[in-house]
Amino acid sequence: MPDRSYLDWPFFDDRHRTLAADLDAWAAAHLPVSHDDPDAACRGLVAALGADGWLRHSGADAGERLDLRTLCLIRETLARHDGLADFAFAMQGLGMGAVSLFGTPSQRDWLARTRAGTAIAGFALTEPASGSDVARIATTARRTDRGYMLDGEKTYISNGGIADVYVILARTGEAPGAKGLSAFLLPADTPGLEVVERIEVMAPHPLAHLRLSGVELPESALIGSPGGGFKVAMTVLDTFRTTVGAAALGFARRALDEALARVQTRRLFDAPMADLQMVQGHIADMALEVDAAALLVYRAAWTKDSGAPRISREAAMAKLHVTEAAQRVIDAAVQLHGGAGVRRGTRVEALYREIRALRIYEGASDVQKLVIARAVLAGAEARAARKDGGPA
Repeated sequence: MPDRSYLDWPFFDDRHRTLAADLDAWAAAHLPVSHDDPDAACRGLVAALGADGWLRHSGADAGERLDLRTLCLIRETLARHDGLADFAFAMQGLGMGAVSLFGTPSQRDWLARTRAGTAIAGFALTEPASGSDVARIATTARRTDRGYMLDGEKTYISNGGIADVYVILARTGEAPGAKGLSAFLLPADTPGLEVVERIEVMAPHPLAHLRLSGVELPESALIGSPGGGFKVAMTVLDTFRTTVGAAALGFARRALDEALARVQTRRLFDAPMADLQMVQGHIADMALEVDAAALLVYRAAWTKDSGAPRISREAAMAKLHVTEAAQRVIDAAVQLHGGAGVRRGTRVEALYREIRALRIYEGASDVQKLVIARAVLAGAEARAARKDGGPA
C-alpha cells in the first residue's frame, strides 16, 4: 500500500484528505486504461472524469478561486495510477485556465462543458520559433470591423486534433514584446483553423501542429483586455506549474512503490534484494527525493491557497526540483528492476518515458532556474534597500 502519511501534514484540511482517499479508490477501480489509441483513451477519460465529478475541480465558479492543493492532490493521485489520466485531467484545467480566471459569463459556458467532461480543451501557446520565450509569439490577431482575424502557427499543442475549444495567444500589437499579446477563445470548428500534423512522442498523448489562416473571431472571443494576454498566460502558468510538480511527484511515488515491491520479493545471493546495503542506499535516496519533492509542491500550493497574489518563486522551485528528482527516482527504480526495467510494457519502463516531458513543458528546467534566480535577487535587493533606508 502506498505511503499516505504525508496527508497528515498541516498543509491539508480534512476535505483534502477525504478527496485524496475517494479519488484513490476511484482510480484503483478505473485505471489504468489502454494507451494503444491515445485519442480514444483521452476522450474516454475526460468523459469518465467529468461524469464522476472530478473535473469540477479543474475550474472555479465565478468569483471563487481555484484550490491549488486540490488540483495537486488530484494530479498526483491520477499520475500514480495512469499518466494519461493525469494528462486528461490536467489539460481540462490548463486549457480553460484563462477562462476560469479571466473569462466572461458567456465564455464560461465553455468552462461548464469542460468541467462536465462534454468538451475537451487545449492551450495553444507554443510556436515553431517561440517555446520558452513567450514574448516572441508571432501569431497575429488583426482588428477588423467584426472583431479579429488571426494568422499564424502553433505547435506541440496538447489535445491538438481532439480539442473542442482552444485558448490561443496572438499578437495584437498594443506594444512591443510581451505587452502586445492578447488571449482568445477559439472553438475548434472555426473556419481557417487547420490541424497540419499530429505529433508522436515517446509517451503517447494527443499533440498537434496547428495553422490559423484568416481565422475570424468576434470581439467577444477576447479573454481579458487587449494587450493583456501575457498576464493571462503567466497567471495561468503560475497556477498550473505547481501541478506539473504534483504529477511528477505521483510518478515518483509509483516508481518508489514498484521498487519496494521488487526488492522485497526478488532474491539475490540467497537473500531478498532489500537486505543488500547498496539496495538500501538506493531506497533511502528515493524516499528522501519523494518527501523533499512533496514538501516543495504542497508548500507552493498552500502558499497560493493562503492568499499569496503570486507564487512564481515557489511554483518554479516545485516544478524544477520535483521533475528533476522524479527523473532520478524513476531511473533508480529501473536500475533496481534490472533487465525487466527496460522491457516495454512494465510500469517502470512506462514511467521512464512519461517523466521526461515534464522537465520541458510549462517552462523547461533551465527557465525555472532563471525565474528562481530573479526572484531571489529581487528579494535580496529589496532587503538591502530597506536596510539602507531606501524605498522597500
